[in-house]
Amino acid sequence: MRKSVQYSNQSELVNAIKSNDSSVIKKFYTENYKKVELLILKNSGSIEYAKDIYQDAFITVWTHIKNDKFTPKNETALQGYLYTISKNKWMDVLRSKSFKNSKLLNYEILDFIENEDNENADLKNNKLKLTMLAFKNLGQPCKELLNTFYFEKKSLKEIASKLKIEETTARNKKYRCMEKLRAMVLASK
Repeated sequence: MRKSVQYSNQSELVNAIKSNDSSVIKKFYTENYKKVELLILKNSGSIEYAKDIYQDAFITVWTHIKNDKFTPKNETALQGYLYTISKNKWMDVLRSKSFKNSKLLNYEILDFIENEDNENADLKNNKLKLTMLAFKNLGQPCKELLNTFYFEKKSLKEIASKLKIEETTARNKKYRCMEKLRAMVLASK
């Protein structure tokens, strides 16, 4: 039977993190994740965003502890510090222009691809066939980009890195490809 990881106060927790005690770090990491995930999900985020933000915030806290930039003031100081950093990082994302643009674009895509509930199955199948036919006729760069984003579920950051371009450029290219696809579908109706 495995021994449960315990720390009786914040100073012990900080010292365990400083000494890279993996069991304590893992316990601290998992104990605090759900609270941050809930914050992000309630504020227009996704689980993927929650994982990214939490990872980034956790590394920031770990670095601050290692560099003696954090001293606990009470028995929940470290947990509150991690939560506050996560919240601030998420607020930065929400304020960013790229996040606002990507949210709008994702809703437009969903409206475009998904059918209204009152559409019958024949219309739904016809729209899907038209979309797939238009997709086949797209240029290779657009097909690759849309396939990577929508079917392989790669982030724009990953796509930009693969293409050796800026993330905003990848976002613009994706938008232009979707517009081209939309135009081709509308023209074939």
